[in-house]
Amino acid sequence: MGLCIVCASALLTACTKNNQGADKKVDQTPQISADVSSKITALGFSTDNMRKIGDNYLVEGDILLTPANLSETSTSPTLRIAEVEQYRTTNLVKNLPRTITVSVSNLPTVYATAAAQAVARYNALNLTLKFQIVSSGGAIQLIGFNEGPSGGFITLGSSGFPTSSGNPYSQIQMNTNPAAYGTNPDLGYLTSVIQHEMGHCIGMRHTDYFNRNLSCGTGGGGNEGSSGVGAVHIPGTPTKTFDAGSWMLACSSGTDRTFNANDKIALDYLY
Repeated sequence: MGLCIVCASALLTACTKNNQGADKKVDQTPQISADVSSKITALGFSTDNMRKIGDNYLVEGDILLTPANLSETSTSPTLRIAEVEQYRTTNLVKNLPRTITVSVSNLPTVYATAAAQAVARYNALNLTLKFQIVSSGGAIQLIGFNEGPSGGFITLGSSGFPTSSGNPYSQIQMNTNPAAYGTNPDLGYLTSVIQHEMGHCIGMRHTDYFNRNLSCGTGGGGNEGSSGVGAVHIPGTPTKTFDAGSWMLACSSGTDRTFNANDKIALDYLY
């Protein structure tokens, strides 16, 4: 099966080998209050293996929810569970056409190169939403953190969703621990993880949010949230079949996964 953007030692999720992805299971520490848990559930996200990171909350392996997110009221329609389509969040980037700047701080050169390649992939789609690498102070800033495996899993990267005012999420965190990408990270694989996290920053949810096991394998986490709040179907994307090639799958095979035809339809519809 695939991998996630969070990884496990033998089993990687969202972006690793045999089972790696953009998201991974992690220990729930420190304790998260029942009030916060209920708000996360109300937004349509799973509370399985969630954890607190600073003032934010990591859910679904690679998605950071801010206190502002938790106070928002979504107007999203009810989701149709068990159909495979591309999904967006309630909030999107506004004021189009627009160029979003991206900067990389205190990360090895390969991360900066991967960020530039991810930006080039988006710009090649000729959307009204463009990206531009800048030396510092980007609207989206890539920063590093070093965190080893926890409970047998490791987080590869994380990001969040656009604000209610229409700005992209401002930060992508990438793990520099050797257990995440090895001592010599593969450029294509690293590019695909950043590309995935940029997708969250502009409002994309996981294509298989309703059944993570499809891309992560057994034990991948099941449904990320069936309340229907915070996930809106994007017209024109496929139904009734598993879109096994989407760049926004919760987990990947640890290879260089870029946009497929349905992803391009989804992005073109939104931007």
